[in-house]
Amino acid sequence: MAKKYLVKLTEEERTYLASLVYKGKVAAHKRLHAEILLKADMGALGEQWQDSQISEAFGISTRTVERVRERLVQEGLESALNRAKPTRVRSRVIDGENEAHLVALACGDAPDGRSRWTLRLLGQGMVELGYVESVSHETIRQTLKKTN
Repeated sequence: MAKKYLVKLTEEERTYLASLVYKGKVAAHKRLHAEILLKADMGALGEQWQDSQISEAFGISTRTVERVRERLVQEGLESALNRAKPTRVRSRVIDGENEAHLVALACGDAPDGRSRWTLRLLGQGMVELGYVESVSHETIRQTLKKTN
């Protein structure tokens, strides 16, 4: 299968990557990505290694090599050298208004048969009162920890 993202480095890029590899103090992932790009270079001065050779030489998966090549082509050299930013965005389960309801519930009397509120009981109470559809005890803990 033909590679979709081919690495063709300029002479300046090659010297920059080589300086990263041979420099004493650089982050390990940055050095690894620089070495991957140098080995995957299909230009005239490149080593033109296959992804499987690179993955065996550095003890990484071929998918990692593919991702680094892809980021170089799509986003540029600096993006390929650094770790990818997380694309997942999580919305808050308990916002400001629900946080106020949670604190009020926690400050109130404990349920019948209990001497105090537990995190799981607070979560169940928030669901029963209709403030949230579902919530984990860890979310309750983190929210209450902020208020202390």
